Amino acid sequence: MDSHFLATLSRMKYIERWALMRNSRPENLSEHSLEVSMIAHTLCVIGNARYGKNLNAEKAALIGIYHDASEIITGDMPTPIKYYNKDIRDAFKEVEFLAEKRLLAQLPEDLRPYYADIFQATEEETYLRKLVKAADKLSALIKCIEEENSGNREFRTARVSIQSAIDNMQEELPEVKDFMDEFIPSYGKTLDELS
Repeated sequence: MDSHFLATLSRMKYIERWALMRNSRPENLSEHSLEVSMIAHTLCVIGNARYGKNLNAEKAALIGIYHDASEIITGDMPTPIKYYNKDIRDAFKEVEFLAEKRLLAQLPEDLRPYYADIFQATEEETYLRKLVKAADKLSALIKCIEEENSGNREFRTARVSIQSAIDNMQEELPEVKDFMDEFIPSYGKTLDELS
């Protein structure tokens, strides 16, 4: 029997993010997932190196790769709609859960438990998954910075909202504060300045 799992996931490159906003450069779900994966990995490394934690950075990277995979089925729901109220948020979480189950069903049965472990959170991974969520927000902030640096004011209010969410995370997640202090400033620099 054919497994459609990876062929379906390959369609992440066709899902455009920020659909309701004018973009100077479109961003697709594949690009976003790679960036979230790298940031989540870095947040865990910071936690381990500086805060004595024992976080599985490789698992965080994997979760980051797949964190929005359900959007292949659901599409990218704009944040103002997705989080408009508790009922809509809860309903959309259920839709995402069902979409993830549908994706997992495309795998050969003997491989499903390995991937289910990526999609389904365990209690032991609560902190790790909070870092992946923070990486998702940091990726969105980076997109806002890039858009503003290219002269697009469309992302101004999104940046304020995302920055506020990140600020609220920093007390519980010191890794996020370190990332903001040490990595975010470089995103406004030119290639020559980075060299």
